[in-house]
Amino acid sequence: MKNTIFTGAGVAIITPMNADGSVDYNGFAENIEYQIANGTDAIIVCGTTGEASTMTDEEHIECIRFCVEKTNKRVPVIAGTGSNDTRYAVELSKKAQELGVDGLLLVTPYYNKATQKGLIAHFTAIADAVDIPIILYNIPGRTGGVSFDMSTYKILGQHKNIVAVKEASGNISYTSKLIAECGDLLDVYSGNDDIIVPMMSIGAKGVISVLSNVLPKETHDMAQLCLDNNCQEAAKLQMKYLELINNLFIEVNPIPVKEAMNQMKMAAGPCRLPLCEMTDEHIEVLKNSMKDVSLI
Repeated sequence: MKNTIFTGAGVAIITPMNADGSVDYNGFAENIEYQIANGTDAIIVCGTTGEASTMTDEEHIECIRFCVEKTNKRVPVIAGTGSNDTRYAVELSKKAQELGVDGLLLVTPYYNKATQKGLIAHFTAIADAVDIPIILYNIPGRTGGVSFDMSTYKILGQHKNIVAVKEASGNISYTSKLIAECGDLLDVYSGNDDIIVPMMSIGAKGVISVLSNVLPKETHDMAQLCLDNNCQEAAKLQMKYLELINNLFIEVNPIPVKEAMNQMKMAAGPCRLPLCEMTDEHIEVLKNSMKDVSLI
């Protein structure tokens, strides 16, 4: 059995920006410390929530380096290094390993897409190029519907470096089949905050969470209760924060979570275009759900 990278709640951490759109590294350090102080079990840097798609190569590498250095082995750091260009993903993954990350998060190829044969070749090439654990990232809503067949998971799960899946299809039936057929090869993490407890009740090891940016302790506690076989108490937290969770996706992620953090006077700043400010109507909806759970 392969080693598990982490259990519990890992934060899909935002990348705070200055008003001019540059990375706010002082704010990034504050957010990292806030996460660790509040029990976050892992930090996932330069993912979707971290706006890696609008970073230069230099920024992407520097954000990974900075996060590894500031975290200083207190919790695992997992770097998003996926791409729709296999060669680029290989080089970025190798660089992330050199920088000292504990694992990689690799999204399925987007825009140009890939067949199942192509997915196997793509992820195998990256896994062969590094010697650290890899989490496959299944999020068909962001990748033009690209997803994994069970037979593809079974083949990729044979690779010593491919150890887990971030499952963000939102499809519990699909996830149940994944765990039933491939659970001895691949750990599973929920990629959806609204179904942390359902996912963990059927065997997921935890969550890679947007919610954790604003409620790290509570998200950790929810996941830990599941790990402690107390899904009934965990479900109470899931329900308590469900409206907020839903409103953190009222516009495309990470627009709402950055707005929430700005409302909380945390380091967040603006998103980079083409992501823009929330509508006034949605800001009010988000603020009301934050007030309901005493965030503001």
